[in-house]
Parts: sequence; structure tokens; C-alpha cells
Amino acid sequence: MALTVSARLGLAVVLAALAGCAEGGPGGDPGAVPLAGGQSCGSIRQELDKLDRKGTQGKFAQQASGKRLSPDAQADVDRYNGLLNQYLGARCHV
Repeated sequence: MALTVSARLGLAVVLAALAGCAEGGPGGDPGAVPLAGGQSCGSIRQELDKLDRKGTQGKFAQQASGKRLSPDAQADVDRYNGLLNQYLGARCHV
């Protein structure tokens, strides 16, 4: 079952919130992580969209079903995961 970008983002937001609750503990939320120089929420979103247009969603599904990915496909999946972590960590989704 392939998840849409919105569904993956929604799931990632929920997981990030749960992780934040666990890590924040009694002290609360640690706050947004700053983006590296030259990055913005918009530029990360554009790259995520570009990877979606390349079919990265299908690559996630293949990987989830246990299929091996080509090195290029694996690089796309890894890049998408890294970008999504940056996007969520910087709180671009709120």
C-alpha cells in the first residue's frame, strides 16, 4: 500500500510529536531545529516535491515490501528521508 505525500507527512508529524513528548520529558518541547545556511522550508518542500515526481513514493513501497532497491533508488529514498526529517525538525509543517 503506497502512502500519499500528505499521509506520509501526517504520519511523520504524529511520530515526531510522540518522539518529542518522550524526549522533552518534564522540561517540555526542545523547539525547532534551525535549518542549514541556504535552506528554507520552501526549498526543502520543492526538493521533496521533485523526489515525489521521480516516483520516490513507489520506491518507499518497494522497500517496505522487502524488495531491494538500485543504488540510485536507495539514494532517492535516503535523501527524501533526510529532507523530511529536516522539514519536520524545523517545524516547516506548522
